[in-house]
Amino acid sequence: MRYPSKVTPFSKSTLALFPVVLAELEKGDFTPKGLYSKVRRKVGSIEEYLDILDALYALRKIAKLPEGLLHYVE
Repeated sequence: MRYPSKVTPFSKSTLALFPVVLAELEKGDFTPKGLYSKVRRKVGSIEEYLDILDALYALRKIAKLPEGLLHYVE
């Protein structure tokens, strides 16, 4: 996970990509693979994508439904 620092500007950090993922989840529930296909051009790599999902889950901004779908938590 890339944190903003003196060397890494906020726009290049992983935190700057949270709104990209959340904007797609606001439209509806997705499987992790389906969501990645929507945001992969904006997210640098699969590792960064997983870091974003981990952080959003820890912050309780997303939840995993029993069907295996990711859900935006308001």
